[in-house]
Amino acid sequence: MNRTCQIVGAPVQSGAGRPGCQMGPAAFRTAGLVNVLKQLELDVTDLGDTGLERGPEPAHTNPRLRNFAETVDWIRTLSRTAYKVASECDVPIFLGGDHSLSGGTVPALAHRAADQGRPLFVLWLDAHPDLHTLGSTTSGNLHGTPVAYFTGAPGFDGFPDLEATVDPKHVTMMGIRSVDPAECQRILEVGMDVVDMRSIDERGVIAPLNAFLERVKAANGHLHVSFDVDFLDPEIAPGVGTPVPGGVTFREAHLITEILYDSGLVTSLDLVELNPFLDVRGKTALLLADLTASLFGRRILDGRHRL
Repeated sequence: MNRTCQIVGAPVQSGAGRPGCQMGPAAFRTAGLVNVLKQLELDVTDLGDTGLERGPEPAHTNPRLRNFAETVDWIRTLSRTAYKVASECDVPIFLGGDHSLSGGTVPALAHRAADQGRPLFVLWLDAHPDLHTLGSTTSGNLHGTPVAYFTGAPGFDGFPDLEATVDPKHVTMMGIRSVDPAECQRILEVGMDVVDMRSIDERGVIAPLNAFLERVKAANGHLHVSFDVDFLDPEIAPGVGTPVPGGVTFREAHLITEILYDSGLVTSLDLVELNPFLDVRGKTALLLADLTASLFGRRILDGRHRL
């Protein structure tokens, strides 16, 4: 029997510095992502895009913060939505939108895992660690804060109270290559596992990914994958507002998604920061649809027939 999957679009723009990623969910669908998943080992329902639920107007003392109240509303909305969807299906998939959406999805998924007596692990595929607090961010863009928030860092007055957090040692980051000093300090303080691009250049992706997956399996954990488009090299994925040269290649990305599928451990997915306004003839959207297909079982040959 196929696993059930529910897809939710989250047209979040408030956390990003450049407009356009609110069109991401539509671009993913136009690229055929939903139809591709329906051809694999999933019973897929597309729930469409979630609407924003407005709440009280929070305030914060950092004058740099952009769109603070709207981002808080999105986090609150997506937390409710993600918990409901995760309770109703085997594999929830969230289409963004900017990466602040993970401030809503990840805590909800951690809450759902805790309901079942299991820990949540997070594979963070991104050029940035997104470990700023509301006080440390200098850009004021709140898509740079979700990991600090959902791992329980102090400094999030005005954000929703967390019903569950993720242990920082249950987070592995891959593809990192743009880290601010405050984020570097946080990584060192909590002992978070970071596989930056130098490490990938030196060791490849297989050994660190398999080591992480072994930890997930040993703990009987849920595994959430949060995939930011800027994880990929901008030469192959130009449709992103925060491009950083020297990212993961086409084959490295496919190898990662294929290994994740082979593990059988992935229980949920974010796809974020696709900016169709900056894309080139849908190149990035089509690549993300292709990589998602690999993550959920599409392969060139059955393993028994590989030479």
